[in-house]
Amino acid sequence: MARAAASSDRPTASHSAETTPILLVGGDDDFSIQQRARQVWEMWRKAAGGMDHEILDASASNSSDALSAIGRLREALQTLPFFGGPKLVWFQSCSFLGEDRTSASGAVTEALGELADEFKAFRWDGVRLLISASKPDKRRTFFKTIEKLGVVELFVALSADDKDWVSKAETEAIRVFRSRDRTIGDEALAELVARTGPNLRLLSQECEKLILYAGERTEVTRADIEAVTARQKSAQAFALAEALGDRNLGKALRTLDEELWEIRTGADKKKSEIGLLYGLISKIRNLILIRELLASGQLKSGAQYNTFKSQLERIPAEQMPKDKRYNPLALHPFVMFQALRQAENYRSEELVLGMEALLEANRKLVSSDADEARVLQQVLIEIIGVGKPRRSAQPR
Repeated sequence: MARAAASSDRPTASHSAETTPILLVGGDDDFSIQQRARQVWEMWRKAAGGMDHEILDASASNSSDALSAIGRLREALQTLPFFGGPKLVWFQSCSFLGEDRTSASGAVTEALGELADEFKAFRWDGVRLLISASKPDKRRTFFKTIEKLGVVELFVALSADDKDWVSKAETEAIRVFRSRDRTIGDEALAELVARTGPNLRLLSQECEKLILYAGERTEVTRADIEAVTARQKSAQAFALAEALGDRNLGKALRTLDEELWEIRTGADKKKSEIGLLYGLISKIRNLILIRELLASGQLKSGAQYNTFKSQLERIPAEQMPKDKRYNPLALHPFVMFQALRQAENYRSEELVLGMEALLEANRKLVSSDADEARVLQQVLIEIIGVGKPRRSAQPR
């Protein structure tokens, strides 16, 4: 690569994204990577002015594509701006900095190593390089070189195992709504995040859909979310249990029919009758635990969502089971908030009897030839009861 540099021209570790000549934006959260790279590119363009800027497609399906992309990058960095002034290059959506087959190719590894050496000697004054890449391997020489010469920003995708994923998702949703001069209430926001799960791209899409649906209204409501935001699979899996918690027999039986249809037609091969039963058992168990927390004074009914979240945060984690399947605090806070209200639909003794009925249903499904649909229908009717009103009084 031409333009050999004196040491004073080389990037230093003190650079930020605003000043560095080389910036790598990567990780496993493609949505955040794309969003951040676009933000930086626009910031750089505004500061640089002019039109001599290049965006190079760095996606590659094989080693030949990767080598061609590297060649184009070399050419772009060596080409001086036609009108003078700064030169910006965006190596966009680079797919061969990770651990996949193309990245592991000997030819690609060698070419990236040579490119890293050229970066060390390159004269960066007036030139800036932005690289956006999915899942870059931190152990590779190329990554370490950029980390030493420039700035690296890594974005980790949200996961249900991340205890902070809910707050991160809520923050992103609020940012999107504010950027479009919209507001959203706490409970509506919680409902939106609960429906979409830990997926920022999907969350952003749902926010845009809600903004369009709201029209000229400035506030997005929970009714809007219920009208246009679909429950993802992670949320749909709880539909039958939610109907049980609501003590709504008609809804529970209709939902059960839909679930059984998916099982029998093979529409969802991951579902099973015993799986539906275990979902009901988990729901009743959580309602029992919540009623115990109410009885001990650690939770108070009638609280608003934000107040309820504060109550949850004060409950010592060591008091809860370590196994997430039995720990109500491991659930989404809004799911817990709904369960708090649902717990008022049942007396404690009803929940205990309900757990006994579910365990008997489990025995029938596992050790007898009983019709699965009939067993599940009967246990729902037994627990919910026919014509029993929902309770709204304080738990006893």
